[in-house]
Amino acid sequence: MRDRMLTADVPLGPFEGAKITVYSAKGKNTRLHVRSECGQLRTTNVVTTEVPLSADVVDRFCSGCADWGPRVRPTSGLGIFMGALGGVGLLHQLQAYVEPDEDVYWTQDEVRVAAELLRSARDTEDGDGRWEARREADELQERVLSLWRHAAGSLHRVQAVIAHFPWLTDWARPKLLAKEGYLETLRAQAALFVEPAGLVVAAAAAELGTPPLPADDHAFAVLGNRSQISTGLSALWRRWQYAAESGWEGPASRAFRRYDLVEGVRSNKKGHTEALEGAGRLIQSWEDEARAAAAATDSTPTVWVTASLPEDTEEPSRGDTRDVLDGLDRWTLGVVLTWTVTADWSRRTFTLKVPTLVADRLLASSNTLACERGAEVAPGEAVPDAHPGSVRPGVFDDTAVFDRQPVTFAHLRALRNYSYAADQLYIVFSTSGGAEVLPLQAIEKRIEQGWVGVIVASASDLPESLLSPWIKEVAPTPVAPTPDADEGPHLGHDSAGRDDRFGTDLGLAAGAQAAVRWAHGERAKEHSLRLLAMARGVPDLRTLDTGRSGTLSVAVWEGLLTPGPLDLTPFRPPSTDRWRGGSGLPLGVLGPVQIYATNADPAFEGKGHSPFCRHTRDRGLAHSDDLLSVSDLLARDDWDWCSKCGGYSARRLTDTQISYYRAAHQLHDIAGQLDDERTYRVPVEPEALRKQLEELADWEPGGHENCNWEGSWLWREVVSDLRRRAERKRLNTAP
Repeated sequence: MRDRMLTADVPLGPFEGAKITVYSAKGKNTRLHVRSECGQLRTTNVVTTEVPLSADVVDRFCSGCADWGPRVRPTSGLGIFMGALGGVGLLHQLQAYVEPDEDVYWTQDEVRVAAELLRSARDTEDGDGRWEARREADELQERVLSLWRHAAGSLHRVQAVIAHFPWLTDWARPKLLAKEGYLETLRAQAALFVEPAGLVVAAAAAELGTPPLPADDHAFAVLGNRSQISTGLSALWRRWQYAAESGWEGPASRAFRRYDLVEGVRSNKKGHTEALEGAGRLIQSWEDEARAAAAATDSTPTVWVTASLPEDTEEPSRGDTRDVLDGLDRWTLGVVLTWTVTADWSRRTFTLKVPTLVADRLLASSNTLACERGAEVAPGEAVPDAHPGSVRPGVFDDTAVFDRQPVTFAHLRALRNYSYAADQLYIVFSTSGGAEVLPLQAIEKRIEQGWVGVIVASASDLPESLLSPWIKEVAPTPVAPTPDADEGPHLGHDSAGRDDRFGTDLGLAAGAQAAVRWAHGERAKEHSLRLLAMARGVPDLRTLDTGRSGTLSVAVWEGLLTPGPLDLTPFRPPSTDRWRGGSGLPLGVLGPVQIYATNADPAFEGKGHSPFCRHTRDRGLAHSDDLLSVSDLLARDDWDWCSKCGGYSARRLTDTQISYYRAAHQLHDIAGQLDDERTYRVPVEPEALRKQLEELADWEPGGHENCNWEGSWLWREVVSDLRRRAERKRLNTAP
């Protein structure tokens, strides 16, 4: 049996009875499969059934499907639970690091001999017959330390899973005890390589102040003048102190630092030997001072210290195997190995009993361990359970919204650690903010600030009845383009009056198609469209920025924002400048359209860029970007926009806004045709213009029929004026 297989004895807790879909051949006791395409499902008559999850159902899973458990939505409570069990999760980790590996094994005597050799032969020179033995001892030391770190990481992951799903505690206890016992064996072996006295001396060295430096000593004349000598000796002191406080090895391991002083000086230069000997004397005096400071204090471990490792600050990947002890320097690792009394790996907390000098350094230093004085804890004393936020039905989408429970930081930690689809958008509800759409990182920050709310749904939970038809419509089977297909953008004035597709590339439908084009693979296309559908309801798209890439891909940003700036010429006031003059049309429904730019303040250094400009490092919006409206753009004419991208991107237009955008450009195009002062004009067909003006006069935004809309009176005035001009043109051209 594989070590990651879900078996019937695994407690399902509150998820027992959850409805799952299984597939099987016809028959009463046939094997069940969680995938219809499972290789072990060898039948053409597949039966699809919805059954309650139970031990009996799990017992009937085929061996392939039992590796991952039932297929459910990855951001549901059951999906998170299965993600925590499968793969390299709990079921695998409980089988790992419980006993010595027969392929990687050493005896206690081998470890003891190697540790003694390293302590006694650090200054051994080549040729005495012990160099090879020392090299092998060094390798064994690193192997023992590495295995201890990996075993500690495995135990941490196991305890973290059990903290999120506490009903697994009794079931996992026998194997957990085996892991803890083996980890303690490894810790004791690794501690043999650590010199406790060396740790105390290192703590004393860290507290030493800069000693007087003999810059006037003639032994260092080869270094240059007095200032150069002083600089060199100061650098030597800093390097020695850093080396002395960073480990547990004796003085011989730092004696080579004397060569740092004469770095860059030729060995045959006069005074080189004297400087090297002087550096050796200085280092020896510092070593003596550190040992004297250590000897002046009691080296008996009497002080209780509680030390905690920091929580992960970066998002872990699926099957993350990072070392839980990453970031600890060699001295701190030695302290943990030597003086740990109890360890709670799930909370990354240690109870240490250390000498006074070591305690002072732990409490005063700003290393990765957060330390405070603690009370005595007996070696076998149980630590009360304090893991709120276990993942149960009702936290995510396993129950009706009415029964949903407030989400906590622990819930989000489980979601992030055990669901491959965690990094996406979520609909949340709170009494303070109502219903909102937020990325996972934003929810985490709010919870840290005391926010109380529930998760209503994630993008992957959106109703299939709505999403599937839309996805099929947006991403149909590719069809070869026709030879006469015009693939160019439809933005210019010349096409406004004759092209029904003018402006469509600025709309929501074109945005969905852009999101599909940027995504690779069917699953990525569906995921991008789900995120796009969720993000379209966000009032300010900058709130979707999480400070790092990953939540929203370029495909989603392409679906939310226009590929370039809007052509607002029809809405500018009339002017004698044929290139900049407009028709003075009202903005109407286009006025509140959002505009996003990296810099919208002309007084601030730097041009404004679109989120898609090549001058911006990352595509997409950021919190620091500026938000304007189309009305703001026309309020001034001193914008300092990038000439490559146009300076900004607009939020995708609705159908009503596209309709008005096209109508305004058609009206502006007609005004240009009727302008007698233009040098170059296309031939005018007054009757065709009159019909177009009749259609444009009746334009009304959807939902506002037979009523005035913002700017409607000005629109009608412009249309009436163009009608009169078209009529005069018709009369003047009549035979």
